[in-house]
Parts: sequence; C-alpha cells; structure tokens
Amino acid sequence: MAKVTVLYFASLRDAAGLASEAVETGGDLRTLYGALRERHGFVLPVERLRVAVDGSFARWGDEVRDGSEVAFIPPVSGG
Repeated sequence: MAKVTVLYFASLRDAAGLASEAVETGGDLRTLYGALRERHGFVLPVERLRVAVDGSFARWGDEVRDGSEVAFIPPVSGG
C-alpha cells in the first residue's frame, strides 16, 4: 500500500468538500480515481480529467508511488 496526498480542483473539490486528503491505496492512478469517485460521488470519467503526480502530468496506468502528491484536474471553463 502507498500513502499519497490527493489534491482536488474545481468541481472535484466541490464534490469532495475538501481541497486535499491523505489516502492509502495500491495499484495505478486509474484505480485510485475509481475508488475516490465512489467515495465522493464524482461524476466525471477519467477520459475528461488530467492527472499529475508530483507536479508533472502522468498517465492513468502509472503505478501510485508512496509519498507522492496526486492531482486530479477537471476541465475548467473560462469566462
């Protein structure tokens, strides 16, 4: 198991009711998002999001690494 800090932005932050949280997980980033999607009721599928690990964009199939900071970034509309 890896312990990571997850950052939420925009609609994900609103749905989760928090900006970040510490999570213990295993597997890849897609699996992590799936678990958090169930927990917080996120409606956006992974195809609509970007994911970053430790400040760099990552692939959904990348394994979660202990101590990392994972950011899920939804599409943002301008105005």
